[in-house]
Amino acid sequence: MYKIDFKSSVKKDFKKIRITDIKFIRDSLTDFGKKFSSEYEISLMQKGKIKKLQGQKEDLYRLKLRSYRVIYKKYNDRLVILVVHVTTREGAYK
Repeated sequence: MYKIDFKSSVKKDFKKIRITDIKFIRDSLTDFGKKFSSEYEISLMQKGKIKKLQGQKEDLYRLKLRSYRVIYKKYNDRLVILVVHVTTREGAYK
């Protein structure tokens, strides 16, 4: 199981989101962390749920959760998924 860590700026992102949506996002990320493996990630990429972001200095990935986008980064040596940003589709790529 991967540990889910939230960057401190994600708290600010959550202030702009309804409580029911925050619960959905947290539950989805918990489930994502429990199921996470290379095979699971590849299957989600094939379904279009995950995409590696282009043009970044570091390896960042986008996870679709309904109308929200979660930007995350993997640290394999520590088994941590760092959630960098949570926003709606319109604001995800700014």
